[in-house]
Amino acid sequence: MTPPPGAAAFLDAHGWGGAQILPVAGDASFRRYFRAIDGAKEGGRQAILMDAPPPHEDPRPFIAVAEWLVERDFAAPAILACDLDQGLVLIEDFGDDRLREAVDASPEQELSLYAPAIDLLIRLRGHPAGPVPPYDRAVLRREARLFVEWYCPAVGIEPDLPGWDAAWEAVFDHAIAETPVTVLRDYHAENLMLVGPARSLGLLDFQDALAGHPAYDLVSLLQDARRTVDPTVEAAMLERYRAAADAGPETDDAFMNAYHVLGAQRNAKILGIFTRLWKRDGKPHYATMCPRVWAYLERDLAQPVMAPVAAWFDANVPTALRGDPLALSA
Repeated sequence: MTPPPGAAAFLDAHGWGGAQILPVAGDASFRRYFRAIDGAKEGGRQAILMDAPPPHEDPRPFIAVAEWLVERDFAAPAILACDLDQGLVLIEDFGDDRLREAVDASPEQELSLYAPAIDLLIRLRGHPAGPVPPYDRAVLRREARLFVEWYCPAVGIEPDLPGWDAAWEAVFDHAIAETPVTVLRDYHAENLMLVGPARSLGLLDFQDALAGHPAYDLVSLLQDARRTVDPTVEAAMLERYRAAADAGPETDDAFMNAYHVLGAQRNAKILGIFTRLWKRDGKPHYATMCPRVWAYLERDLAQPVMAPVAAWFDANVPTALRGDPLALSA
């Protein structure tokens, strides 16, 4: 986590000359994050330096979605400076207080801590989708295939590929929104910051936003690959969301079908991505999270709407091969 070569000159050019540059985090992509601390200014100031190196990363979508969110009074980081050629972006620092650690420290407050995250999605649903690409069948299909492309070979399975595509095509109609909304796509406890004395929610990691079904971000939050969300919490938060949406029984059934189809699609995709992060990118700790993702996936597959996909899993993936792909391949 050494700063990129152009970081010091970039900061100097934008009024942050001499700032200390400290590592904050990397993530599953090529992006890295640093904290710029400028003690020379009265009272001190700090900001986050995003390193999104081209050609692997393009910070333009992050900037565009951040500006769209801020214009609608959502707490995305302000863009302080950018150099698109180098992939450097200086953004507002929301601090280190994440929803993940807050819930882990006070599990008895899990419901009250998750409630504002649900309310934010209700607000987001009230806006027409922003200028982002559609989350259509082609994207859903491509993402779902990551499971058969990465997970299955890693554990020694030769899957029925035509059957995989056919099973998903039988359920994808449920996942297409009549009125799309902006779907942030990585909306979970490690990307939600508690900002300021009021600990209001700040948003991070939304550069992959698409226009899709509002149930997707609920799945991302309530079937969190990085921390286990108890089924009772999931149910309570879904009820909070549905009550606010004021849906009738027929609409509510359709929404829950979408939730489970998108849950299964997302979890199958994540199993493929986490396996790829281990196999291709040398990040084995992602494989250790796969048993949690399998638990969510099986919860979704148990729903009647998922019968075609559940049948494919029953025929192709033995229960003994549903777990940590690194351990299973040993």
